[in-house]
Amino acid sequence: MIRLTGVLHIIGLFLIILGAAMLAPIIYGLAAASGGIRELALAAAITAGTGAVLFLAFRRPATELSVREAALLVSIVWFATGLFGGLPFWLSPWFPHLTDSFFEAASGFTTTGATVLDDVEVLPPALQFWRHLSHWLGGMGIVLLGLAVLPLLGTGGLALYRAEFSGAKSEKLKPRIAETALALWRIYFALTFALYVLLRLAGMTGFEAACHAFSTLGTGGFSTRTASVGGFQSPLIEWILIVFMILAGINFAVQYRLWMERAPRRFFTDAEIRAYLAILLAGALFITPFLLRDGHHSTLPDAFRTALFQAASILTTTGFATADFERWAPAAQFLLLGLMFVGGCTGSTAGGLKVARVLLLGRVVGREFKRMVERRGVFAIRLGRDVVPENAIQALLNLVYLTFLFNGAACFIVAATGVDVLSSISAVTACMFSIGPGLGSVGPAEHYGHLPALAKWTLSACMIAGRLEFYTLLVIFSPAFWRK
Repeated sequence: MIRLTGVLHIIGLFLIILGAAMLAPIIYGLAAASGGIRELALAAAITAGTGAVLFLAFRRPATELSVREAALLVSIVWFATGLFGGLPFWLSPWFPHLTDSFFEAASGFTTTGATVLDDVEVLPPALQFWRHLSHWLGGMGIVLLGLAVLPLLGTGGLALYRAEFSGAKSEKLKPRIAETALALWRIYFALTFALYVLLRLAGMTGFEAACHAFSTLGTGGFSTRTASVGGFQSPLIEWILIVFMILAGINFAVQYRLWMERAPRRFFTDAEIRAYLAILLAGALFITPFLLRDGHHSTLPDAFRTALFQAASILTTTGFATADFERWAPAAQFLLLGLMFVGGCTGSTAGGLKVARVLLLGRVVGREFKRMVERRGVFAIRLGRDVVPENAIQALLNLVYLTFLFNGAACFIVAATGVDVLSSISAVTACMFSIGPGLGSVGPAEHYGHLPALAKWTLSACMIAGRLEFYTLLVIFSPAFWRK
């Protein structure tokens, strides 16, 4: 039996944390004499107040969370985060509709980076700060943040950790799940600070450097400029962001062992990381000749930098842009669309199917060819040195089926609102896999503000479902989930 009172108690605590997080942009706004402070203060009071009511009105769970309770809690937390996290936008004059504010907040916290604004520079710095901070908080996960500070979850936190921080596998670095969350946050914070310092040295202001550090490590893609990173016209900034986008797309548990435990062998021999880097380099090398041929760049270094930046941005699902790739050759656009599906490594802040899963799918297909030739043969599937259990293979196939089923249904709904087919497919893919810019009317030089309300709500659901990798969200709609 699901203990709804216990779930609501913990949701209340998450809302208190979310309301407290709004103090950061308020403090910045006061220091910078920025607008948007009133909206943020009112939103913080409503969010924290609602959380306090839930926290006090309902009892703390007496025992650890079950898997079903964790799935329900994570799903509600993400929708509540979009609703309450969007309050500062809704209360401002730039987001007149709840649909737009929810879309913007969901895009921020799920690290999608899609926006309904045609000019992001009209927002006051305090609201800009909140948009980018939402990327940073959502990148490692609102729920994972809670695990770092909510010891009340006890051993039940493991179920919540796996529901939120899903992948081919969820590694525990420490004996206690809260210690694991804190270990991952230390790496996350250290990389964010390092990127901030480098961007400052490269010429960004302190505000711009902080915002882009939040967006990069969260693989989100919001920028302080409407033209995104291309607005800075700085090759040095682009190279710095390329390096950190790549790092953000790598499993943070493996990075912990590299930086904290001094175990480089594990990092450089990881099969998924090698494949991830190979896909990225191959994509950049494939795109570069098209940029030279079509006159987008006159020199090889510039063409390669642009190709690598855009390939890294799409593969890691960050969504920054230095060029309007809708103007590129169709073959280059098609490759970028394929990279949207692949995504980064498991255990990273990136979206997509994840490189490990793509590798496993290829090996599953290869095994079927072997079975056709040697019908009595027994063939194990390995990822690196590890043999992948058959139940994990079955779960992977189920996930891929569910992904494409959900993708097709969402594309149909968006297209039914009158959006053209190319824009519908790319918008759903970009939102489902947390990329941000798509093709057609939602390309890198466009925005999502012109889409109908139903399309925006559908895409918002795609963001959350993709962030939770479908199972966690969709299982709560199953009748079996609610049976005793």
